[in-house]
Amino acid sequence: MTKVFIDGSAGTTGLRIHERLADRKDIELLILPEELRKDTAARREALHTADIAFLCLPDDAAREAVALAEGSKVAIIDTSTAHRTEDGWEYGFPELYGRRKRIAKSKRIGNPGCHASGFIALVEPLMRAGMLHRNVNLSCFSLTGYSGGGKKMIAEYESTDRDALLNAPRMYGLTQQHKHLKEMTRICGMDVPPIFCPIVAPFYAGMEVTVPVHAKTLGANIKEVGEVYKAYYKDGLVKFVESGDEGGFLSANAFEGRDDMQITVTGNAERYVLVARYDNLGKGASGAAIQNMNLLLGVDEATGLIV
Repeated sequence: MTKVFIDGSAGTTGLRIHERLADRKDIELLILPEELRKDTAARREALHTADIAFLCLPDDAAREAVALAEGSKVAIIDTSTAHRTEDGWEYGFPELYGRRKRIAKSKRIGNPGCHASGFIALVEPLMRAGMLHRNVNLSCFSLTGYSGGGKKMIAEYESTDRDALLNAPRMYGLTQQHKHLKEMTRICGMDVPPIFCPIVAPFYAGMEVTVPVHAKTLGANIKEVGEVYKAYYKDGLVKFVESGDEGGFLSANAFEGRDDMQITVTGNAERYVLVARYDNLGKGASGAAIQNMNLLLGVDEATGLIV
């Protein structure tokens, strides 16, 4: 039986991973007592005992965990930002061209960022198809539920006397230096980072990532763009739909509680909006991590997930 350790199991991503794995019969969860959860020696022992470890930690703590695992045979899936673009680490988005097989053989997997997942899912296939080029200038508007901010932000939003400013969507990443920009740019093969506008809104979970683009930039009509996505996403947890709206609307929390992603293209003959919708804790975090684990185990990648 495969031994699995979640380092950082008390955070929102770790808790969701634990929830999804709790009833699995093919794995044994290694769980540290509460008093040893941050104990260096106990963590090292767990990492050296485990076959697969999820790191659900801040960046510095994730780097420390990798150092603690040195000399072991454990396969690490890191959900932090620390290793997503590092040499020797495979980017854990199986639906991207050629990555599924590489992930299945890897011992070091960097789980994608939540906002980055949607942007990359929309842009990388069009780059590969030649509709977008390395020097393209793009922008990205992304809505997320507050659970993506972790326990502290969840407590702030769910407080009975919360600040009135939390009752409306709030933009952040104001300096255009958001931590996801590096992977968005590198994985898509872009020379110029997109102008990125992330928004946290007063709903628990869900994500809606949009990329506006002119038809003349792509040199293709909406149907042709859709055909690229349809051919690209034949396997995995990302699915293209021609029209996924709800009576003329697209809700950002439509995929709350799920582990898959839906993408679509809206607009007219001149201007398009590329849209990805998913759960920031699902395909944007823990669901993607478990999908990567399933590939390491050689089982159906949707095993134990809600799709």
